[in-house]
Amino acid sequence: MRVITVPGHLDHRSVDQLAAQLGTWPPEERILVDAHAAEWASPSGFTALLTLAQAIAEAGGPAPRLTLPAADTVTSYWARTGFIAHADGLYELHGKVPRRRSDEASDLLLPVTPIREARDVHEVVRAVTEGATRILREELKLEATVVGGFGQSLSETCQNVVEHAGTGGWVAVHTYNYRRRLGRRVAVISVSDAGIGFRRSLEATQAKRYGDRWSDGMAIETALIHNISRFRDPGRGQGLAGTKRYLARWQGKIAIRSGTARVAIVPPWDDEPPMTEGLAWFPGAQVTVVIPGKEAPEG
Repeated sequence: MRVITVPGHLDHRSVDQLAAQLGTWPPEERILVDAHAAEWASPSGFTALLTLAQAIAEAGGPAPRLTLPAADTVTSYWARTGFIAHADGLYELHGKVPRRRSDEASDLLLPVTPIREARDVHEVVRAVTEGATRILREELKLEATVVGGFGQSLSETCQNVVEHAGTGGWVAVHTYNYRRRLGRRVAVISVSDAGIGFRRSLEATQAKRYGDRWSDGMAIETALIHNISRFRDPGRGQGLAGTKRYLARWQGKIAIRSGTARVAIVPPWDDEPPMTEGLAWFPGAQVTVVIPGKEAPEG
């Protein structure tokens, strides 16, 4: 059995540590995902863990095991996000599974939710729109125009799974304090799928143009920076372009990981490299969008 240790803090960048422990794909032996020492996970961490188990199932492998965090407060939060309920259908769970209480979920704009078809995207956006306005305005002090664009950005990011992945995915939207880099609250959209990835999605229309330079990083850059889609219909499959414009206006961030690369559009408050290549391979594609709350006035 191959043991994969979950980092203490699991976010869109430390998912790289999960990938580095995977070994060959599909796995030649059963996998144990050990999260007993985990202290915190972002929406990106939850969706990536579900994507990993989904990809193993779709590759015909045995269901992996998941050791839940030892700390009751951590496991309770994982349950509150909806992660454990979905993980129970993909992993063999080990550890105490707490009861989920829906009345505790004030920081969850959207619990972990599956995306399988366009109808799911509409339901996700409706659910977030109904519950998010108060949180985005009161906690993050965002203006009405920002709140409206948030729903559109969420829709476009989820639609990317339906249009390109070739399989289902996962989405979660949370708010939390981003003290380390920003010192204020943020809203985070995380979308992950176990599909074919950006490189394979764009290969038929773009690989010849780039020749030997064609890679995972180049594929993500082509879609995110140059607004290129695998669809020939004008405007179709270019939802990330709309999200990018929205984030530029409000100093938000987007990072996309697919295959062995991650490309990010980085605002002044963040220090992530614009492109990271040579990462360990991870299935599908992971999109993380960060929208900062309004800075509190001094004094």
